Amino acid sequence: MFFVENNDRDFGQTTIPNVFIDLFMPMADGLSVKVYLLGYKTATMANPDPKQGNEYIASNLNVPLSDVLKAWEYWESQNIVKIHRDDIDNRFNFSVEFMNLNYMDFNKTSPISSDADMIVLKSENTQNRKMFNEINKIVGRYLEPGEKISLLDIKEKFNMSPDMIVLAYQITKDRTGTSKPVKYIESILRNWYDSCFYTVDDVKNSMALQSERYMMYRAVFDYLGFRRQPSKSEKDVMNTWFDVYNIDIELALEACSKSKNISNPSIAYIDGIIKKWADASIRTIEELRKFEEAERAEKEREKKEKDAKQNSTKKKSSTPSKNNSFKNFDETFTRYSADELNDLIKKSQSRKFK
Repeated sequence: MFFVENNDRDFGQTTIPNVFIDLFMPMADGLSVKVYLLGYKTATMANPDPKQGNEYIASNLNVPLSDVLKAWEYWESQNIVKIHRDDIDNRFNFSVEFMNLNYMDFNKTSPISSDADMIVLKSENTQNRKMFNEINKIVGRYLEPGEKISLLDIKEKFNMSPDMIVLAYQITKDRTGTSKPVKYIESILRNWYDSCFYTVDDVKNSMALQSERYMMYRAVFDYLGFRRQPSKSEKDVMNTWFDVYNIDIELALEACSKSKNISNPSIAYIDGIIKKWADASIRTIEELRKFEEAERAEKEREKKEKDAKQNSTKKKSSTPSKNNSFKNFDETFTRYSADELNDLIKKSQSRKFK
């Protein structure tokens, strides 16, 4: 049982045709329904605000403008709106005309009257038919009608191409060795959608990067002697090495070699080494070798200067004092002239013979 609370406050109302709620809403994804309702509310206002266009809807729902465009294209494919292009050069600049659902000929425009009819109609699409055939080969059986319906719903919900759905099945079979329910496939496609992977190339490039990064994790852990998988925090630290500091794997392993004399090496210890190198703008093993060579040369220069200073001090301290008797004798004679010296000698000799 459902009922409405009586309340005198009135913020206005938007009347939605029951036809939309009963027939069209169940088949659409949540975002498309929100876009339709916001657009319909603006269109039915007594004085529509021209500023409340597609940009307003995208901002209100916090989604890309391109997703709003896809929602309108979906509703146009259901024949309940018409898109009128205002600017050929700007695909986001258009007006939306809402069809009067109360006067529609549902023999022509209604959603499919039964699941079987929908499968038949959708299978007339060559891409859908090819998708079902390829999935049949991967799972080794024919898809059930319910599975086909679910896949078609997922395809529209995430706006995924048939190739993306086939790829999800193929990856699942390769990784697990068996086929999985449609819900499992949907979770993969949802993850791709959330990660902004919209094409097969997007997914394959991401997988190649993940595979390469895993090998880098493994190389570091093997060098350190770790026989376990890295934790999320350890992966984040190593990702910083490769993505922020932009070092290569050789330099990471060189940092690991510095922990040989450490009893309990850790990623945190290696991170400290790599941070110092990053601060010195060292990114490769060649740059490290040049840096170490410059350090050695600087230490040798400082050692030579220190040794030279010490040797100079030793020489000064080992020089004999010049204040001896010879120095006094020499200084005595240099104080007199030649005549004075002759007089002194004669007087000295005369004293001896007295």
